[in-house]
Amino acid sequence: MVRLRVGSRGSQLALWQAHHISDLLRERGHEVELEIIKTTGDKITDVALAKVGTKGMFTKEIEEALDEGRIDLAVHSLKDLPTELSTNFEIAAVTKRENPRDVFCSRKYMSIEELPRGARVGTSSLRRQAQLKAVRPDLDVHPLRGNVDTRLRRLEAGEYDAIVLAAAGLNRLGKTELIRQIIPAEMMCPAAGQGALGIEIRAGDSATRQHLAFLDDAAARATTTCERALLNKLGGGCQVPIGAFAEVRDGGLHLVAIVADPDGSKVLRESRAGSDPVQLGESVGETLLQRGGDAILEAVYGQEISAPQQP
Repeated sequence: MVRLRVGSRGSQLALWQAHHISDLLRERGHEVELEIIKTTGDKITDVALAKVGTKGMFTKEIEEALDEGRIDLAVHSLKDLPTELSTNFEIAAVTKRENPRDVFCSRKYMSIEELPRGARVGTSSLRRQAQLKAVRPDLDVHPLRGNVDTRLRRLEAGEYDAIVLAAAGLNRLGKTELIRQIIPAEMMCPAAGQGALGIEIRAGDSATRQHLAFLDDAAARATTTCERALLNKLGGGCQVPIGAFAEVRDGGLHLVAIVADPDGSKVLRESRAGSDPVQLGESVGETLLQRGGDAILEAVYGQEISAPQQP
């Protein structure tokens, strides 16, 4: 029996994810301990994420614990994990993916199309905001931070007519009663890595990597590697208006990606098929930059992000 120490954020969803992985490891005969670690992103709750702008804001402190040997593995929502990992770390497994799409939640309305003019919609994501405004420029989109429960509570209290969340988190927590619409990726391209968990370990820790190998899902690894390669090419983190959605089709990969102006006035969309995940992601990213994505992202970084980027 091997003892494995798992590091995780303390939010309800993060703990669900950490317990899920811990249970799977216990089924394999391992002894598992869980250490809860508070991250920068957990401490800053009253500012829109795009205005904070620190890469790794939900992972930095967990990686420090990993580096110092206080934990053996970290369970992350893959979309929170920076695309460029320190050479000290590696992703040992990408788990089978939950639904990567976004969902529309409301007490009164059944879809984005059904919202009345000027309806108040909550989201903390520039990516979601931009795509909402592209299809419904008349909506009043407001920042909404907090864990899943907090956001749903504010919707229930009538502060918002609707909110947009990731399908994966609501499915995992069993909080699906207010989902009214699974938003098609053509209308709202998801965040790179959304719906997948990334299990991070110290680079070169072959023993732990071997214990985690059964968790690695080939399709999830290929699609998220493709999406993260695109995000890396664009120089973006999870808080910028970039969407990426890869699927396995006919034995290959198909990638749809967007770069959007936060006000929804311009949405650049590109799609392509390929076989090499990194090559496909980088080539679609390069095309988006050449088509004007570079100017959009430069404006976003200049206007929206006030805190310095983490190295």
